[in-house]
Amino acid sequence: MRKALYVILIIVFLVAAYFVTGALYPKYTSYFPVFAIILLLDLYLWFSLKNKILQLKPALAYILTFLYWLPFFSMVLLSVVSVFIPILEWNMIFYTYLSGGIFIVYAAKMLAVIFLFLADIIKVIRHAYRFVRQKKKKEAEMLEGRKITRGRFLQNIGLLGGGIMLSGLIIGMIKWAHDFKIKSLGITLPNLPSAFNGFKIVQISDLHLGSWTSPAALDEAITKINNLEADIVVFTGDLVNYSTKEAYPFEKTLSGIKARYGVYAILGNHDYGDYVNWDSPEAKQKNIDDLVSFYDRVGWNLLRNDHDLIGAHAEQIALIGVENWSAISRFPRYGNLDTADGNINHVPVKILLSHDPTHWDAEICKTHKDIDLTLSGHTHGFQFGIEWRNLRWSPAQYMYKQWAGFYARETDGHEQYLYVNRGLGNIGYPGRIGILPEITLLTLYNV
Repeated sequence: MRKALYVILIIVFLVAAYFVTGALYPKYTSYFPVFAIILLLDLYLWFSLKNKILQLKPALAYILTFLYWLPFFSMVLLSVVSVFIPILEWNMIFYTYLSGGIFIVYAAKMLAVIFLFLADIIKVIRHAYRFVRQKKKKEAEMLEGRKITRGRFLQNIGLLGGGIMLSGLIIGMIKWAHDFKIKSLGITLPNLPSAFNGFKIVQISDLHLGSWTSPAALDEAITKINNLEADIVVFTGDLVNYSTKEAYPFEKTLSGIKARYGVYAILGNHDYGDYVNWDSPEAKQKNIDDLVSFYDRVGWNLLRNDHDLIGAHAEQIALIGVENWSAISRFPRYGNLDTADGNINHVPVKILLSHDPTHWDAEICKTHKDIDLTLSGHTHGFQFGIEWRNLRWSPAQYMYKQWAGFYARETDGHEQYLYVNRGLGNIGYPGRIGILPEITLLTLYNV
């Protein structure tokens, strides 16, 4: 009877939450199933642990129960409060670490759930086997009670693994979030003018300035960038998380980046303010206008479906920058390569800045085969994975065919290249594990 009541209460809560979400956050209704799954898995883990927790001393049991459900209620409270106090008015550092804390707890919980679920499957199979065989071996059961069963072993592994993951994610926030790595690569472009042989491009991407606690850590990255003595520095989008004002504390720091031919930038999906419920279309437009003004003040050349020619006279290369263009429908598709390319067919080498790497497969390699090198970001390498010698794995690879590093393709006898930067900042989870923040040094050669 009690279990049936629990089920009814859960269903009523989810239905009510769905309609409230639809009324308050119509843009995010599609994400509601994720919220529902998180709650159901949370309940599954709780009922697996409840008896052990409630057997403890009352004070300790109350504390552990409170701590267990604190992330869920924090997530609900975060959503409700943001209705009355827009996220843009929050302290962005507080919001980043609160949402990041919720994320790491649930990541650890989900790992525990996987093993507990396997343990429960083993239990079901074992009981089904006994039922079919209809044999009860008391001696075997007595021995079984004295040893750790497979199910109990998996439960212990799940809880231990969840604890290890929680610890690792905390370390990823404290230690690896700003462990900047320089990745160097030489690229041969046969049509490259001789004046550009050895030309150095430094690429950075996905700063997400709203997730940085202070300019101090970013100062270290800028020093590393300037020490590379680049001919050109390019930034491939996502300067902020939600709004332009996140960038203001870093204006002096970013204006310190130096390169022989200057710094160039494009916009990423987060830069348009699409993740904010603005009071009016005019407010949203002002946000993007403020971002353009910010780029002017720091001295970066913002390319919005435009290009620039680098070099002089017969020896030039083209740098093309498009607005965000994604093959994934939930991301904006504002980029226009035909407009950006313009009338520059005479230029022997074209380098494209396009934030989302899905653009490469979906359009660039099909309709713009004269683009030699595309530089992208966006994926962050999921901020989690393994890169050790020839072993490369990240959850990002299940969403993006090209998710980090260098890719090559021959189309109609012409080599086209793509480099996907792993990002310098972070979003969602304010840390990194295995996939570290990246500064890329690309050196161009003609032989």
